[in-house]
Amino acid sequence: MKTMLSYFLLISIPALISSDFIITESEHHKSDYANPSSNVLKLAPRTLKQKRSTEEHDTKPVRELEIYSMKIDCKVTSRFAHNVIISRVVNRANESREAFFEVELPKTAFISNFSMTLDGVTYVGAVKEKEVAQRQYQQAVSRGQTAGLVKASGRKMEKFKVSVNIGPAKKVTFELTYEELLKRNLGKYEMNIRVKPQQLINHFQIDVHVFEPQGIAFLDVDAKFLINNLTSVVKKTLTATRAHVSFKPTLEQQRKCPGCHETLLDGDFIIQYDVNRDLSAGSVQIVNGYFVHHFAPANLSTIPKNVIFVIDRSGSMWGTKMQQTKEALIKILEDMDTEDHFAIIIFDYETQTWRDSIVQATPDNVAKAKGFVNSISPRGVTNINDPMLDAVKLLDKAHQEKQLPERSVSMIILLTDGDPNSGESNPTKIQYNVKNAINGRYNVYCLGFGYDVKFNFLEKMALDNSGIARRIFEDSDAPLQLQGFYDEVANPLLLDIELQYSENAISELTQTSFRQYYDGSEIVVAGKISDDNLDVFLTEVFAQTANENLTLKAEVRVSEVENVTQQQQYIFGDFTERLWAYLTIQQLLEQRISADTNEKKNLTDRILELSLKYSFVTPLTSMVVTKPEEKEDDVLVADKPGEDETPIAQQGPSYSPNPYGLGAGPVFTFVDSDPHFIISMNNHNDAICFNIDEKPGAILNLIVDPYTGFVVNGQLIGEKKIENNKKINTYFGKFGIVNNKMDVKVEVSTQVITVFHGEDKIVFPWSATASLTKESFSISIMKEKNVTVTVGDDATFVIVLHRVWKNHPLHRDFLGFYTLNSHRLSNMTHGLLGQFYHEVNAEIYNIRPGLDQGKHDATMIVKGHKLRVTRGYQKDYRFDPKRGTNIPCWFVHYNGKGFIDGIPTDYIVSSLFGLVYP
Repeated sequence: MKTMLSYFLLISIPALISSDFIITESEHHKSDYANPSSNVLKLAPRTLKQKRSTEEHDTKPVRELEIYSMKIDCKVTSRFAHNVIISRVVNRANESREAFFEVELPKTAFISNFSMTLDGVTYVGAVKEKEVAQRQYQQAVSRGQTAGLVKASGRKMEKFKVSVNIGPAKKVTFELTYEELLKRNLGKYEMNIRVKPQQLINHFQIDVHVFEPQGIAFLDVDAKFLINNLTSVVKKTLTATRAHVSFKPTLEQQRKCPGCHETLLDGDFIIQYDVNRDLSAGSVQIVNGYFVHHFAPANLSTIPKNVIFVIDRSGSMWGTKMQQTKEALIKILEDMDTEDHFAIIIFDYETQTWRDSIVQATPDNVAKAKGFVNSISPRGVTNINDPMLDAVKLLDKAHQEKQLPERSVSMIILLTDGDPNSGESNPTKIQYNVKNAINGRYNVYCLGFGYDVKFNFLEKMALDNSGIARRIFEDSDAPLQLQGFYDEVANPLLLDIELQYSENAISELTQTSFRQYYDGSEIVVAGKISDDNLDVFLTEVFAQTANENLTLKAEVRVSEVENVTQQQQYIFGDFTERLWAYLTIQQLLEQRISADTNEKKNLTDRILELSLKYSFVTPLTSMVVTKPEEKEDDVLVADKPGEDETPIAQQGPSYSPNPYGLGAGPVFTFVDSDPHFIISMNNHNDAICFNIDEKPGAILNLIVDPYTGFVVNGQLIGEKKIENNKKINTYFGKFGIVNNKMDVKVEVSTQVITVFHGEDKIVFPWSATASLTKESFSISIMKEKNVTVTVGDDATFVIVLHRVWKNHPLHRDFLGFYTLNSHRLSNMTHGLLGQFYHEVNAEIYNIRPGLDQGKHDATMIVKGHKLRVTRGYQKDYRFDPKRGTNIPCWFVHYNGKGFIDGIPTDYIVSSLFGLVYP
């Protein structure tokens, strides 16, 4: 009799404070429903065997795992999207294979259902309280069963991935449902369906139905992969209130070229639309006792705004970030209306204000401000408290002296890339100071540049003051991200909006009061009709325009409105109730960020109650799927990074084999501890690691670029005592960095940081927080923590200081070296780390029980070598210098033999600033 093992799939989004959960998601992703809808579908690529077969024989490849059907069905009713993704896979191999189902969906969406159908049996997920699900998960792990879910973060999406073992000639059907409220942004709604099946599919179909009783103003469809032969395949039907978009390419239409077997379906399938608008009280929909009210009036004059730009110019803003900030700020100044007022405050450890008072955005003032912006240069450390309070004082003074229009919007826009580390550095105290100073009068918008900021700190400070926080991603389009955010708040149309409904007939309302309404956005309110006999639903809107008080009213007959939606057969009937639950949970999550302890408990209880009732996977719930498994696998688990973490997938206590090859280009490369070298691959969130065992005193070349003249070497140190016949543990105790073109050298030891520039020499102790900029070179020292070295736009590195007890009988202080940016170094770059700045192609297969108990071995093919590798963990100390973060990796034995070029002794140099070229 065959024994059937069950395993658990946890679909989980924890609360912000719950860092102990195995599968986690930041609340921030769910509190700002600004992101467009998106999903991506793909299956694991061909195995190594299949890939080689295709290369050797120009014939149709035999796919062991084949997606034979994929359908994406999206129904949008009054902006609420209900999305179902179904993928069917068959195993054509003679033995079992692991099939992966992978979907990218918006961070703002709630998963509401997941199921797998295998051997005619459907296994459906159940949403449970997170703690209950976690206990069930841990019990499964303790029995050797499997949890298979990976969540990873991108800009606007999260990744859902699950795998299942399929027997020979067997089929599996995956089905995922998620729901979200589309947010109007810059005058349109957007759905982004990311399609990446990585193979030709017999039956591929996208169906999108949109029903908007308010009337559809326009609807556009676009996709970069829609070349000439595919454009005609997109069928769009548009009536006054309904739209249907269908995309169903044949096998031949999917091919990249006639007769080839690669697919064109690789990219974003984008649908954008808007609804008809006028100066009215908006649109109301009622179904099954719940209503939703959309309000976005047109034909209004813009209200003047008063903006204080608070810009971080600390040393960490050096290079591209500062240049991009200047570029964006200059464009924003050029776009300001002449009726607007503004001021600019820049800060590092001290504050500098461009003018002593707010000025009007006249052409002359804007021109002078642009000159000031161009003169900003990075330096020093980060004091956020003082410039924020100075910004409040500027606004207070301007209002007291009546320099500003009576009806205007005053806001502070903070841009920073780091944490407060000078002046008042306690985040809670800074939040209190800013909130107390503003006292509900002004809006605060916080823009966090990159991943070095504590985003939760910025988010709470913004929400405390009627604003929002947004991360600006370090990329070539950062100026567009900054300008895009400003465009969202550039044109206020209404102030102090209050929405009221039929008295004594409505209950459980979502938010009904709003400080501002901005052009291109939309206000959404939902609630429950508690009066079953209500015949006429009354809506009243009170607000202030640029010149007058505005009152708008609307009356709708409940029976007539209900009939409109009931006539649409493809609309899911309870959408207003689910929309109300979705919006209520989102707003409660937002309130929870700023709530005190007692209020937070009440909010938590209410969020949990709604999440369980409507089967939403939220920060307080998890989805558990129990299914039979034919063999005992390991655990594949990943943290979904929150906004305060770099988006690198984390995995749990053991590993479930990943069939993907390791991709091109690292997310990070670093070396730390004894010395462990970690090379990350960004395509599939995996890493390779190896050790180098050399004697204390040896100097190893880590990076050398003959083209730029850039060199990094590291000197090993040993422990205080070396016992006979025991392995010598070594660490890096000193690093030397050379830039010959700039004539700059930096020596970093555990005692001091020394900078040589020509004949000049500057020494910094680790006990100081300081920064230094010389031409396009800068260093920024965080007291007793780390030093960041930036070489123009070429490269950025962080050296982490590890302190141990000075009287420890064995251990010494040591250093770790992390690469943050190396994209401008040439393709000639080499060294123990530098050789991996280029594309590395590696494939992992034949995963099996290892020689070490409890660990898995596998075979890796890289650089023409076939190597035995072992699954293990190393530590990344960038964000937590004491405990570190576990990084799962495949360990290459024997000093990286076969993975590194040559042998370790090839990398030994004679001095800390010595040169060795590949």
